[in-house]
Amino acid sequence: MSDSTQFRSWLDSRLTDTGGIWAVGQATVTRRQLGERVTYEREALASRNITEGSAVAVQMMPSFTMLSTVFALWSAGVQVQLLDPRLTKPETTRLLELCEPQFHITSGDLGGVFSSFRNETPVEVLRLPSGRPARSDHPLVQFSSGSTGLPKVIGRSAASLRAEIERFARLPGMPRTGEPVLLLSSIMHSFGLIGGVLHSLDVGAPLHFSSRPQARDLVRMLAEREIVAVFGVPLHFSLLARAREIPELPSLRLAVSGGEMLEPAVYEEFKTRYGITVGQAYGMTETGIIATDLDGRYGPPAVGEVVPGLDAEVRQGTLRVRLPESPYLYADRADRYQDGWLDTKDRCTVRPGDGALEVTGRADSLVAVGGLKVDLTEVEQVLREHPQVAETVVVFGDAIEAHVVTNGNLARGELLGWCRERLAPYKLPRSFHYAARLPRTPNGKLVRNRELLHTAQGRSPRAVAS
Repeated sequence: MSDSTQFRSWLDSRLTDTGGIWAVGQATVTRRQLGERVTYEREALASRNITEGSAVAVQMMPSFTMLSTVFALWSAGVQVQLLDPRLTKPETTRLLELCEPQFHITSGDLGGVFSSFRNETPVEVLRLPSGRPARSDHPLVQFSSGSTGLPKVIGRSAASLRAEIERFARLPGMPRTGEPVLLLSSIMHSFGLIGGVLHSLDVGAPLHFSSRPQARDLVRMLAEREIVAVFGVPLHFSLLARAREIPELPSLRLAVSGGEMLEPAVYEEFKTRYGITVGQAYGMTETGIIATDLDGRYGPPAVGEVVPGLDAEVRQGTLRVRLPESPYLYADRADRYQDGWLDTKDRCTVRPGDGALEVTGRADSLVAVGGLKVDLTEVEQVLREHPQVAETVVVFGDAIEAHVVTNGNLARGELLGWCRERLAPYKLPRSFHYAARLPRTPNGKLVRNRELLHTAQGRSPRAVAS
């Protein structure tokens, strides 16, 4: 039996499991209802000539409709190219022209900002005249965050998806049968989709989605639905930590953050307010999950131990992961995959004693200033420690420049003085750019591309104020 057939067989077995609740949003969907829905949608798609071997771009608002559509496509042996609905029209067009799918399925309302999960959304199927059948047997094609430039096109094989689902199932502490999970992570991206949606489908842990992501409403949901585990990104746990009133939550035993590095301040604040620590799930779109610290016993900057069944090692200061094939579907990123190893470009150390991985920054965050090496993440950390700095990104063009969001009036001279007390002269930003907010990628990561930062703030990157 081929890997693709095994993946479809696994999915079909979960879709024909009729026991219990599958997911809860503003309505409740049982596993039986999910299976019936997927069967109906698979037949509707076949009537449009979407069949085994087709390539389909799915770009829908987060909803039960989006998930059942993806399941129906996979069940039919279709390649799903998963596009974020927050992409602008030019961004979407660029990816469609690159990947050439035969069909584009949307909700009809793309390019906006969303923060809530919906039960139902419209389904619009557009046939693309220049599209082609799937050129590989990858059931899933994803796109990296693009935080430092153009997104990378990544193919997930059926074998890699099954292996990752099995890794999550083997991790002690992951939600089990009947344990309700509040999923705040994006279902368009790796951790939310595989660690959240597919793991819960695999083990029978009911998913809960929020249509009102406010701290008060989320805390109420934790209590009323007796949530056992909550999965999110650091912003979610920062939001929860600021809730005014927190009731007794005897069922809550697990809180896991993924997508971005967890700040120690958020880790400590959540622990103080809730009595449990925020764990971490560290991975990449290219590899899936790499390391976990689910119960938070290590704490940031440690991201935990390498997951079972995965080979990873630190070489020349960066973390490498062994993969059977390159995850990149186009040659522009081939240099990151050599001799069976993918360079994550994350600078990493193995902590003596317990063997936990500590991610200390990006290899591409090291720049040369006057022949001296500067780690831009160090400059960011110093800026974030200022009590009036809410967010910051530090980039390098002709010189180091800081893009800053503040909580009040903060003069450039004051911020420069703060840096002078804490950084060597060659590490100081030569310019500060104040913004009401900093741009983020569709999956919530801060944009770190200099040109995109200036464009978002209405400036030419060649006309930087000193």
